[in-house]
Amino acid sequence: MQPRIFVQGYNALTDRRGIHPESLMDIGVYVFSPGEKFTFRAERDESAFLLLDGEVSFEWNGLSESASRHSVFDAPPTALHVSSHVDVAITAKSSAEVLIQKTDNPRAFEPVFYPSSSIKNVFLGADNMQGCAKRVLRDIFNYGNASYSNMVLGEDLHLPGRWSSYPPHHHPQPEVYYYRFDKPQGFGVTIVGDDATVIKHNHICVIPGGECHPQAAAPGYAMYYTWMIRHLDGNPWTDRIDDPKHVWLHDKDAIIWNGPARA
Repeated sequence: MQPRIFVQGYNALTDRRGIHPESLMDIGVYVFSPGEKFTFRAERDESAFLLLDGEVSFEWNGLSESASRHSVFDAPPTALHVSSHVDVAITAKSSAEVLIQKTDNPRAFEPVFYPSSSIKNVFLGADNMQGCAKRVLRDIFNYGNASYSNMVLGEDLHLPGRWSSYPPHHHPQPEVYYYRFDKPQGFGVTIVGDDATVIKHNHICVIPGGECHPQAAAPGYAMYYTWMIRHLDGNPWTDRIDDPKHVWLHDKDAIIWNGPARA
């Protein structure tokens, strides 16, 4: 399987009425040429706009903010989150890529701009499982800080040769991962239930509710993914449910075989 190459304009990744309707979200990446302006208004959907690369300006409700990002690995995200009936304009000051996530939501809420300075790197997994699930988490919005939303948006920085979404966990809400690698030949493996799939640059993984979904990056290749969850009506996502067979791995003193002793 080859890395996916995006074209100028909108590149659909999921569509509630087309590809991967089980995601319950429309997700795509808009590729801008320098100077291009994209205008957007959704009549029934809430929408989030996440800067992946380049320099852009966001405009909404008479407000404007500029943002730049040279690397999803080394620079924190900037995002704009709006309800329906809000006019949004994004103008590219350079070549740029913006991920767009949307789903139905009848609730009106005030737009929220998340500057890069507000998003913190949270370091996880260094103290157990011999560091095999060490990673960096970036929460943008979730039920805790945006209970009015039907979506969750965040990022994960996956160290080379490590695992994430581990120990294996699940939740009833559908989730989508969108991947990037720090080198064009980079790759990893995602497992949904008992099915394993090789993932490369610009690939996605659509995870139905209820399926465990651990994943690993190949040694030598850093893996980034945006993680997006769709809350279910009356059942928002608030936490992961670990597979009970593997919860022992949370114990910092768990005994894990480390190879035979040297002679």
